[in-house]
Amino acid sequence: MGKSASKQFAEEALRRHNELRKRHQAPPLKLSSKLNREAARYAESLASTRILKHSEDSSKGSYGENLAWASNDQLGHFTAMVWKSTTTLGVGKAIASDGSSFVVARYFPAGNITNQGHFESNVLPARGPGLTS
Repeated sequence: MGKSASKQFAEEALRRHNELRKRHQAPPLKLSSKLNREAARYAESLASTRILKHSEDSSKGSYGENLAWASNDQLGHFTAMVWKSTTTLGVGKAIASDGSSFVVARYFPAGNITNQGHFESNVLPARGPGLTS
């Protein structure tokens, strides 16, 4: 993926994240060039092996991580996207030899903590047009 295309993809992912975060009363994320580089590098690694597996650093809790592997573009794991205490985002995308896409989204600080009270204080109810508050 070329630099301008990857930058455009990251900016679009940030825009979509922040739209959802606003509806869920979470402050906007900022893009991190460091996390973008790391996410892109890991997306390339996933695309080359064609094995969808969380990174070692993510498993240690260094940051949150969403992964997607699809024959079309998509991004999942909604609660990580709207986790209120997360402040920065990095996004990387790579295309495997079969044409499928690998997307890595990294979040810092990590969210989706299952300890008592963390979910309730970080994933807030949606507000906005068509929703009751």
